[in-house]
Amino acid sequence: MGGKNKQRTKGNVRPSSSGRAAELLAKERGTVPGFIGFGTSQSDLGYVPAIQGAEEVDSLVDADFRMVLRKLSKRDVTTKLKAMQEFGTMCKEREAEVVKGVLPYWPRIYCKISLDHDRRVREATQQSFEQLILKVKKHLAPYLKSIMGYWLIAQCDTYSPAASAAKVAFEKAFPSSKQPEALVFCKDEILNILQDHLLKETADTLSDPQTVPEEEREAKFFRILTCSLLALKKLLSMLPKKEMHSLEEKLMSLLSQNKFWKYSKNSISQVRSAFFELISAFCQHLPEVVKAEAPRVCPAVLLSIDDNDAVVCPALWEAVLYTITTIEDCWSHVNARKGVLPKLWAVLREGGRGLAAVIYPNLLPFISKVPPDIVEPNLEYFRVFFSSIIQGLSSERTTASPSESSAIITAFMECLCFAVLQKREEDQSQIHQMLICDQLIPFINAVLKEPKLQSGPLFYQTAEMLSSWEAKAELSDDDGTDEVFQKLLSDFWGHLLNMCVLHVDRLDADEKLLFAISGMLEILQNPKSATKPNNRKSLKIRFADEDESERNTESLKLTERNSDSEIQANLHQTSRLRKEPLENLVCNLAELSIVHVNEHKSEQHLKFLSALLNTFSSNRVFQVLLEQGNDISPAQAESQNEGKARNRSPSVQFLYLNLITWLKEDWRKDTHFLVDILYSVLHCCNNNDERKAILDDLAKMDLKWVIFLQIIQKACSSTIKLSLVSDWLKGDTLGEKLVVLADDLCHLGLKPRAASSGSASSERWTLLSLVLSQHVKSESLIGETFVERIIDKLQAALSKAKDLSEAGDTESSVSFICDVASSFFSSVKGCLLMPSSEDLLLTIFQLCAQRQDATHLTDVLVCKLKHTWMSGVNSLVHQLQGTQKQSTFLLKAALWVKNQVQSSTLDVKSLQVLISAVSDLLLKLMEADGQSGYLVRAYVEHVTPNKIEWRKLHESLCSEWMHKPLLEGRLSMNCEPLGSSVKLCNTNKLPGHLCTSALLSKMVLLQLKNGNHDAERKKIDNIIAELLYSLQWIEELENPPNLLLEYLHMLEEMHITYEEFSTLNSTASLQQTVFDRSEEHGRLWSLTMAKVIRAENAVSWERKELFKTADGFLPLTEGRLHTLQCLSSFLIEEEKRELVFHCVAKLMTCTQTELSSTDGAFGCLSILNSCLKDRSIDCDHLLPAILKIIISWKNDNEDSFLFSCSLKEASAQLLGFNIEMMRYLPLLLKYSTAPLADNEWDFLMCSMLAWLETTSESRLLYHVPLVQIFACASCDLASAVSTYFEAAAPDSTANLPKNLVRETKNASEGSFQNSVLSSLGEALTYISKEQLLNHKLPPKFVAGQKTNLPDELQTLLNTLSPLLLFRARPVQVSVYHMLHKIMPELPKFDDEDLKSYGDEEEELALSPPAALMSILATQELLLENILESIPVGEFAVIQPLSDEFCLVLGYLLTWKLTLAFFKAASSQLRVLYSQYFRRTKSLNKLLYHLFRLMPENPVFSGPTSEVPNKDTKTFFTEELHLDVKGSGVLSSQIPHLACSVYHITLKDLPAMVRLWWNSCEKRVFNVVDKFTSKYVSSVLSSQEISSVQTSTQLFNGMTVKARSAAREVIATYSVDDIFIELIIQLPSNYPLGSITVESGKRVGVAVQQWRNWMLQLSTYLTHQNGSIMEGLSLWKNNVDKRFEGVEDCMICFSVIHGSNYSLPKKACRTCKKKFHSACLYKWFSSSNKSTCPLCRETFL
Repeated sequence: MGGKNKQRTKGNVRPSSSGRAAELLAKERGTVPGFIGFGTSQSDLGYVPAIQGAEEVDSLVDADFRMVLRKLSKRDVTTKLKAMQEFGTMCKEREAEVVKGVLPYWPRIYCKISLDHDRRVREATQQSFEQLILKVKKHLAPYLKSIMGYWLIAQCDTYSPAASAAKVAFEKAFPSSKQPEALVFCKDEILNILQDHLLKETADTLSDPQTVPEEEREAKFFRILTCSLLALKKLLSMLPKKEMHSLEEKLMSLLSQNKFWKYSKNSISQVRSAFFELISAFCQHLPEVVKAEAPRVCPAVLLSIDDNDAVVCPALWEAVLYTITTIEDCWSHVNARKGVLPKLWAVLREGGRGLAAVIYPNLLPFISKVPPDIVEPNLEYFRVFFSSIIQGLSSERTTASPSESSAIITAFMECLCFAVLQKREEDQSQIHQMLICDQLIPFINAVLKEPKLQSGPLFYQTAEMLSSWEAKAELSDDDGTDEVFQKLLSDFWGHLLNMCVLHVDRLDADEKLLFAISGMLEILQNPKSATKPNNRKSLKIRFADEDESERNTESLKLTERNSDSEIQANLHQTSRLRKEPLENLVCNLAELSIVHVNEHKSEQHLKFLSALLNTFSSNRVFQVLLEQGNDISPAQAESQNEGKARNRSPSVQFLYLNLITWLKEDWRKDTHFLVDILYSVLHCCNNNDERKAILDDLAKMDLKWVIFLQIIQKACSSTIKLSLVSDWLKGDTLGEKLVVLADDLCHLGLKPRAASSGSASSERWTLLSLVLSQHVKSESLIGETFVERIIDKLQAALSKAKDLSEAGDTESSVSFICDVASSFFSSVKGCLLMPSSEDLLLTIFQLCAQRQDATHLTDVLVCKLKHTWMSGVNSLVHQLQGTQKQSTFLLKAALWVKNQVQSSTLDVKSLQVLISAVSDLLLKLMEADGQSGYLVRAYVEHVTPNKIEWRKLHESLCSEWMHKPLLEGRLSMNCEPLGSSVKLCNTNKLPGHLCTSALLSKMVLLQLKNGNHDAERKKIDNIIAELLYSLQWIEELENPPNLLLEYLHMLEEMHITYEEFSTLNSTASLQQTVFDRSEEHGRLWSLTMAKVIRAENAVSWERKELFKTADGFLPLTEGRLHTLQCLSSFLIEEEKRELVFHCVAKLMTCTQTELSSTDGAFGCLSILNSCLKDRSIDCDHLLPAILKIIISWKNDNEDSFLFSCSLKEASAQLLGFNIEMMRYLPLLLKYSTAPLADNEWDFLMCSMLAWLETTSESRLLYHVPLVQIFACASCDLASAVSTYFEAAAPDSTANLPKNLVRETKNASEGSFQNSVLSSLGEALTYISKEQLLNHKLPPKFVAGQKTNLPDELQTLLNTLSPLLLFRARPVQVSVYHMLHKIMPELPKFDDEDLKSYGDEEEELALSPPAALMSILATQELLLENILESIPVGEFAVIQPLSDEFCLVLGYLLTWKLTLAFFKAASSQLRVLYSQYFRRTKSLNKLLYHLFRLMPENPVFSGPTSEVPNKDTKTFFTEELHLDVKGSGVLSSQIPHLACSVYHITLKDLPAMVRLWWNSCEKRVFNVVDKFTSKYVSSVLSSQEISSVQTSTQLFNGMTVKARSAAREVIATYSVDDIFIELIIQLPSNYPLGSITVESGKRVGVAVQQWRNWMLQLSTYLTHQNGSIMEGLSLWKNNVDKRFEGVEDCMICFSVIHGSNYSLPKKACRTCKKKFHSACLYKWFSSSNKSTCPLCRETFL
């Protein structure tokens, strides 16, 4: 209507406005219409407030409220919801006067929005209304009549939260007492609204059909209809009775409308439900009105009796009962026989259609109100009624639901009792006969046959019904009632007997059915013997009886039964009328059963007999059984048993003659029911002595053990049964039998390869466990002496199980013993006071503290063992509480653990298991100890070694640890190392010291965690110090074996670390302890001390406390020397200077005898070297002085200098002295600023050569540690001198023995080898290229090796290349450096031979140096085995210095050499080499391996960053420096080297990499692209652009420029009048992506020719392995040839071939056109023809 662009009516110059329309209406009519809905006439506004003038709305209402009220008129649901919530908040927060201003406009809004379709809006409306009421209170009164109708409807909202909110608001407005008054005040207005909704409104009048969908309109209409019906019901229920008459007139008009009565058939279930609720309210509050409308009410209600909707049904049946109660003549308005009862029968036959729990409780009230004339004839009526119920019970849906079936059964029994009580003289006996014979008995039969119904309430209700009949039968009455009920009872028992006999007297009787019969009989004997299945219903139906005496008798009987709270187990306490027929029934059934048992061996009948005897254990029944079995039993019974049975009671006779026979039958698996019969027999015995004699007889017989187990189990489960057998359990007969059983079981299970029945064995173990663990009134089941004897047997057996564990057959026995012991420990108080129990506990603990490989126990069994010993320890420590008594178990366990850890027989897993077990033990002890810690301290004390044991443990550690610190100069020694010489690689057991320190550390850490800081601090410090000693020993090993790495991992996992200790306790005293050990012993203790100080980052004064003064360390001992060496790096400059001055002074005064002693020159030089190593002090002026002192020693005592001699006779002191001098000289060269005199240079050079010569002559002594250090030091000195003179060729290296490298290859492997090779290798890297080319190595050639190299170079390659496979990093890196110098010299020899290669073949291939390629092939095979399982793109971590590390290092270095060789080759050779790589696929393998070796984020240092920026350093931006000695971080060396190789490969072989990349699978393709684009492309692009900018290459006629920002290269070619400009664009993933060539300016070139040239350049740049400049050069040559007159090849349209750079030479004899050989070969191969591509003639 108000659209801006729509055509307007002529003369209408203003757009439409709803606001203006409302204003006009207000002016004309005086009001703003307040209609609700559509179609309401303007005159009918009685319940809608009128607002006087639209302007007044704005003026009277607060601005904020005005805005909210406008929002509430919007259609959008969210807008209305938020506005209503805002309105509620404002009502709560604003002043009352402001809120009152809204009241005149609230009724209209409330009446409309309270009916909103959205339930959230309705709920928010009621909540906001509550806030409004709380604020305005009584000022709402003037508007009540306007809103009360809708308020009442809102309280009946189908959305519960909205209804609840409306009720809360109503209660806040009116107290309970005032609510009826408020409704009376507004009753007329309420009725008007409700009548309008019920009679006038439709879906289209309540909602706008043009804007609201039909489905939403319908839903709103039916909801309001339902709410209105419920609101009318609520109004009727709340109005006072005196006000009802005033409403009758209006309500009569409502009830007179046909539309109202049609709601009973409405399609919406909620509407029907509300309608029937309203009818019930009418019947309840306005019965006269209902009676007046009876012709409408009765059909509407009674004819709907078959409505099966779950929503409607409860309300319908309530209305039915109210209707038939209120309207006496209701049946006259409906045809009951045709309209009502058939529908009811249909419902009953279908079991209530799933609503039995709702319908059936109403059946009794319903049939009680049906008049006699309707039900005539009674017999047929009741037959149909009860038959329908029985039929409904058999439906599948009813059977599946316990609540449904229970409701049907209850209703059946209630109605049956009602029918029986009806007094009709004419046909009463027939009805009773029919009810019992045709209804009740079949009903019971149906329930017995259906297992799901057997647990229902039928049998209990039958028992109650019988009790009622028996009470009536016992009363003497004149009217013959007692005779009637006696006849009823007689019929019932007779028919019940017949039915039971029918089921029992069958050979194939159903076992479940027999069990149900026995259960029914038990309930009939005494309903209280079992809990009723449905205890929820406490209400009972009571029938009104005319005879008051009967009622009194009933209540008396109920009182008696309620007061009887005990279970009645025998027949003496049941009524006479019940006892006799029931006992007769039982005897008959028992007689039938024993016949089937004796004649047919029927198992199910025997079980049925057992169940009967369990409930009816009387001598009469046993007598019947004996009489029936007399003909058969004597033949089967033994004569001995026959004698025992004479002159005994029937029950005992039955035991000896029948039961024992059955018990002895071996084929019988289930014997539970036989044991039940035994208890029935015992129950009938006269006294306990008789019972004990019977059971002793049984114990002496050869019966199965399971029978005794079941006897005891049943005794433990029932106090009555326990009292029957208690004397026997305590007796000697059973005790001795159990001891023998324990002995037999243990011996049977522990014999190797013993075979026994698993189930029988299990039952016997269970029996033992039961008699040991079960207690009654704190006493064991059997005698105490027998318990102790059984425990002794178990402990002895478990001890043998440890020795027999290798046989693997003991698991079941151990498991059973474990179960028995666990039950015993956890359930028997004071059990661990017995010595045998403590021994058993120790044995179980030992089994649990050993790894499973040794004990052959499964995980489940280990868990059992752990639970067992922990429950035992728990019992033990609780018994030790309050006493200072030392447990035998704890002492023995501590000594055993101590022996285990010191014996060096444990691996990591064994140690971990042991530590876990001890930790669990300590935690248990701590729980018991509390704060005292007595038990824990005593236990730790027993496990801790003494001083002698600690010393032995130190000596057991091998001396390999010394190699690393001695070589690195951190320690100095002038004697041969002492200690174990056992090679770690040859053992798989941990040293005892590591095991002991780890275990004790875990124990003291647990103590500290428990808060036990008062423990002796010195002992704790000693233990932690030993742990640190162990860790330092592992750290100093060059290549610790995997065993030790696993050990370290285990310590981390178990939190046995120094960090853990430092968080729990102060470390100051620990530092002092370690320092004292270092000063006393030196060596590894000194290194441990350094580690502790470094970890603590101790401040200067703390170090000062340790260091004190230099004088405090005099005289120097080995311990003090090592302490000072390790402390030197932590000393401040003043302390170091003091130490250096002291040492120099000592050097100056050294005598000849003191030169090689620790307290002399050797010790001082060692300290000087340690202090000067990092040049943290300025002592330059002292360095030459020290050299002069050394020269003076040489002049005075040359024998102390080991020059040019063999070290065979040299002493360790002299070796140490010379080593320290050799270590000093490089420091002199490195840090001295003063020039050396000539004589000093002479001494330095001569000494170096002389020491090197000594090293060369002593190579056979390299197994001696000090000799190896001597060799390293001499090579280091040579390297230092070479570095000093690096500008000149180091001639001194020429004096090295030529075969030294070969000799080192054969040297014994060990940690010293790497150090010797490191020093030697570093010296060899200074060999010049000339010296390598002029080598004097013996010739070495390989048969069949194709090569163009001279013999000298081939020999050098064949000698050095295999060393790339050597398992020592120094050798590999040294060889790489040497070979890298000669790689550029090798391609020229292939270049000279290139002319001999013809161009006949399609694709020629030439191998790089064969020596390198053979090494590469070997490495590829080995590497594939290592990396094949790792997906491409996933980073493989290589452990530094492992075999894998050396293999990967050699492989990558070989490729670096190969790529260096490739780069030095010419363009033509590169093609041949790349073809070789393509054929062998070596490059493809390399690239796959690289993407396993390169890290995902190759950041060089500093924090990782997701996107590398200009400042981020990566392995691609930083150059790799391969140092022989590996001073860098080895863990990052392989990743950095892999990145370096990838970078070089992309740079020098871009076409090959691009080809590989395009052939990769999608996942690898994406990984390579993402990684290269992110980390490599930018580096390569900038380098390529930079190389173009800085290129010195000149082209005749072509200029090349580069733009770095745009990644472009511009080439301009000009010749004569031709001008060409080409723009080369590098892609973002360069060089993987294709380089694009775009055209710039061009002059004098045809379009086709221009396109050809652009295509050629693009081809060259894509397919050539080289730089852009090389590609441009190739393209220029091609264009030049074209201008020189050379014709294009007509296949590739290029002069120069794109791959092999050849010219077209092969000419066709017919057309004379020339082609490239490679192009022709490809043409012939792909076309399968030999014709010319141009003229199609045969090409000859």
